[in-house]
Amino acid sequence: MRAICKPSGFAALLLLCALAGCVSVDPIRAARVSLRDVPSECLGWYQALDAAVDRAGVRDAQARQVAGFPYLRVDRFSASLRDPALAGRSAFDALVDRMQALDLEARRLEIANLPPDALERNVDASVARTVECSWKLRTSDLDAPGVSDLLLERLSVPDDYLTGYRIAGLYALARIPFAAGVRRQIEETRAAFGRDLDKTAQGVVLRYSPASRSRIPAGDLGAIFARIAQNPLKVPQPENEDLEKLFGVYAPSFEIETAGDYDRPGALRWRWGPIPEVDSTDPAVYRQVAHTRYRGVNLLQLVYTVWFPERPAQGENDLLAGALDGVVFRVTLAPDGTPVLYDTMHPCGCYHMFFTTPRASPLPAPEGEIEWAFVPQKLRALGPRDRLVVRIASRTHYVDRVYRDQDDSIVRYEFRAYDELRSLPRMRGGSQSVFGPDGIIAGTERGERYLFWPMGIENAGAMRQWGHHATAFIGRRHFDDADLLERRFTLDLQ
Repeated sequence: MRAICKPSGFAALLLLCALAGCVSVDPIRAARVSLRDVPSECLGWYQALDAAVDRAGVRDAQARQVAGFPYLRVDRFSASLRDPALAGRSAFDALVDRMQALDLEARRLEIANLPPDALERNVDASVARTVECSWKLRTSDLDAPGVSDLLLERLSVPDDYLTGYRIAGLYALARIPFAAGVRRQIEETRAAFGRDLDKTAQGVVLRYSPASRSRIPAGDLGAIFARIAQNPLKVPQPENEDLEKLFGVYAPSFEIETAGDYDRPGALRWRWGPIPEVDSTDPAVYRQVAHTRYRGVNLLQLVYTVWFPERPAQGENDLLAGALDGVVFRVTLAPDGTPVLYDTMHPCGCYHMFFTTPRASPLPAPEGEIEWAFVPQKLRALGPRDRLVVRIASRTHYVDRVYRDQDDSIVRYEFRAYDELRSLPRMRGGSQSVFGPDGIIAGTERGERYLFWPMGIENAGAMRQWGHHATAFIGRRHFDDADLLERRFTLDLQ
């Protein structure tokens, strides 16, 4: 977009200053100095708010803050829209809208999670002040020469791998035995997918189906997708009734081998302890919208997460046991609204697997890539009355099968918004995110972290917030990488 990318006098000034030795110039601050109407009181508000949030330890880590722009946050998908945003002013504004919304939602939750005396204003007044300042700063910043260019340059999300850990742990050598372990895990999983589920089931098998289902005629589905992508960036953004219908159409049933309370899913609650607990009397599945990009096309993803109280120890030295466990199931939809691919993981980022439809074919893995795209099972296209069933093993909560069925169950689960986990009521009053400022649920540590740290993943095995799921020990891969599918599959989107 020419209005954004053309060289500016401001950029030239920075270059001259750098050549003269002005190495500590903050380009955003320098740009603002040239504006007479910069709302300095809003900059002060954000500084005070950030200080209070950090002091209380309630920073929300789901999306990253954009350096120099306190009213914007970016996730991996938003960062991938940098080039499409160059198409014109409306596309650029749409990207800023998206990042502004990410920040306002995070700010609202952070303010709600603050102690009552952390700010002079109450929650509602603080949120209103943040909204007001967000728009004032956005308006003034984007009128400043060169600031739009700087914003696009800063749209990146660091990965969740610690290079220092890999250096200290001699990753180049340590990856050799780890690769052998990954291969062994893959073979064990293939064997599990080949077993007779009826003969090897542990405990009682309970199927949890959504309390409400949707059925959308093919013509109506196409109309919905044509409507929800009518925006400058062509990002499918379902809302309200459309969103409810889509979540209901593709919601899976979870069929769980139940040998103890540790296999009973439910809603997360804060009680009196330091770790959130699962209320199995309230079966719930947390849902959220995500996106990915495939050859320039933005695809809608529906994400469903189920939580278990724990992964129980199976022996004295079980390094994988610990508080809380879960399964994340994701549906990737083509532009016509039909599924092209499914994948699953645990909330630790572990056990990432793909399930292909006839419209998806894996690409060959690059040489040396062990954890590229593990596909233990291929699925046929869903019929008009088919529902997906995700079979989950007892204790380990491994996904053992995904299959089609037309029957629901007596046990029903309710949908909950994933964002609820970012601010849950406390028994003593107030609210708190289940995730810490590092994106990890404190208290869910596994013993495996003492052995797996040379792979560069901090606190391996602990439960994580969306946006922090490193899913490979060998190489680098994240569940929310915007090019995750494009690099690994050929998709038929027609």
